[in-house]
Amino acid sequence: MKTISKNVEEKSEARFGVLSMLWPYIWPKDRPAFKLRILVAAICLVLAKVCNVYAPLFYKDAVDSMGPTENLGAALLIGIIIAYGLARIGATLFGELREALFAAVAQNVVRQVGCRVFEHLHSLSLRFHLERRTGGLSRAIERGVKAIETLLRFAVFNIFPTVFEIVVVLIILWAMLDWRFAMVTLVTIVIYVLYTKKVTTWRLGIRRQMNEEDSRAHSKAIDSLLNYETVKYFNAEIHERGRFDQALAAYEKAAVKSTISLSTLNVGQAAIISAGLVAVMAMAGIGVKNGTMTIGEFVMVNAYLIQLYQPLNMFGFVYREIMQSLIDMEKMFSLLDVAQEVKDKPGAKYLDVARGEVRFENVVFGYDTRRPILKGISFTVKAGKTVAIVGPSGAGKSTIGRLLYRFYDVGGGSISIDGQDIRDVSQDSLRNSIGIVPQDTVLFNDSLIYNILYGRQDATEQEAKEAAGLAQIEDFINNLPDGWATEVGERGLKLSGGEKQRVAIARTILKDPPILLLDEATSALDTETERLIQLKLDALAQGRTAIVIAHRLSTVVNADEILVFKDGEIAERGHHRQLLAASGIYAEMWARQQEDQKNSEEPVKIT
Repeated sequence: MKTISKNVEEKSEARFGVLSMLWPYIWPKDRPAFKLRILVAAICLVLAKVCNVYAPLFYKDAVDSMGPTENLGAALLIGIIIAYGLARIGATLFGELREALFAAVAQNVVRQVGCRVFEHLHSLSLRFHLERRTGGLSRAIERGVKAIETLLRFAVFNIFPTVFEIVVVLIILWAMLDWRFAMVTLVTIVIYVLYTKKVTTWRLGIRRQMNEEDSRAHSKAIDSLLNYETVKYFNAEIHERGRFDQALAAYEKAAVKSTISLSTLNVGQAAIISAGLVAVMAMAGIGVKNGTMTIGEFVMVNAYLIQLYQPLNMFGFVYREIMQSLIDMEKMFSLLDVAQEVKDKPGAKYLDVARGEVRFENVVFGYDTRRPILKGISFTVKAGKTVAIVGPSGAGKSTIGRLLYRFYDVGGGSISIDGQDIRDVSQDSLRNSIGIVPQDTVLFNDSLIYNILYGRQDATEQEAKEAAGLAQIEDFINNLPDGWATEVGERGLKLSGGEKQRVAIARTILKDPPILLLDEATSALDTETERLIQLKLDALAQGRTAIVIAHRLSTVVNADEILVFKDGEIAERGHHRQLLAASGIYAEMWARQQEDQKNSEEPVKIT
């Protein structure tokens, strides 16, 4: 317990530093109307507490006015009672006004921070996203956004008002009764707060562990559901349930420990509050008996203490929620601290594509510095020409596309388009000039028309339908029950491989880029579908600078140049016939694929 508490306390300073990151969103320099709303909300907060503090005073006067020694008229008594009622109503009214005014502030802060984190995640490199678990990442953002709302709600609507009320009540007790009443009340509150802080700090370590186990279980569930078909292929439902159950068991253990610690906190808080209440009420009772206090003052003391202890009763919960919110916000804001591996240079220019010539010069690259992938690759794709890249798996073919899109920066050498180093131009303009048809087309879980319009979001639906017609998928879509509004499912799983590839071609046609990248666009398709898709791809590449990364050599026989990659280097280069005549790696691959195709076409012999 001591170790956990110490670790939590060591991090508390850094955690509260998160608040400084939140402040510019709460108090934006360029939004005076926003600031005015906050100031009016603060005034309402003060007025609500003033009404709350005055209510017991009116209650005291009403009780004292009914004593045998008082000769107040009924009208005055009714007036005091009405004042008491108005004070209660005023406390509620100003409290609700404060909440209504600040709600827009809190929600705007949540939206602004959420959008900033979301935008930053999209600016991070592919490496970051490949190394992170999507489920855990989405959970961190979800918790962080909710944490902001929780923090603002409790800080503004609970902590600040309670502290203000405590100070005012202590002053009243001291001034109207005796310093001892104020001192006992203050000591009780201090002991209560210190106890709550100590126990809640211990509980935070348990809560953090609980959250980590929850994220782990959530990530396993997301990963398993995304691979639904793979699970079914291998009858792995029981295995997946076991993995999920194991993660939930760890969460269950932490959750039980959290509940037990909460009971410990509640019992201790109740004991401290009860002791303080008994002490003050005993002092007030003795004062009434001795004639130094009135019945009304006894009632007033009781009303003040109950009024104070009600929000204090929530202090443990509030403190825990605030600290948990700070932890969740810290995790979310830590995502903003992840540096962009690939970023634009200051004043990066817009890529000007006049011809579309692509040049790789002595390019060196490795995902890990200890394992180089490309070892001094050099080639040029002339404007309007097609260069194909072939070779065995792991030779570095797909890395060419990732470097061209600048998902990573080269470790050495350079990549240029029309003589402009892609590191010197903006990433937005670079990617706007390149269109891709990947091997595995991943679609958004939305309509077909949305997925095609993703190629150029400002295009009209008519333009999207024309692009679909050129990709020869328009008739297929028109024959669907829901037509263009058909939902394609998670990652486009409701469509076949050929249908998804046609959607990819349609949105690339819609984008109309001068440079085209075909990354093994037909390797996952059957022979007949491949033949049909290949015709569309050949038409798409006409008049464009095209880089074709291929597994099946039959798809690149018409390329202007073929590069054969092996172990991160260009082992052979030339036209299809030249490479066959050279009787090297390409000729061997061609012969092997031709033999495989021949065997697959032979009829099955039944014995």
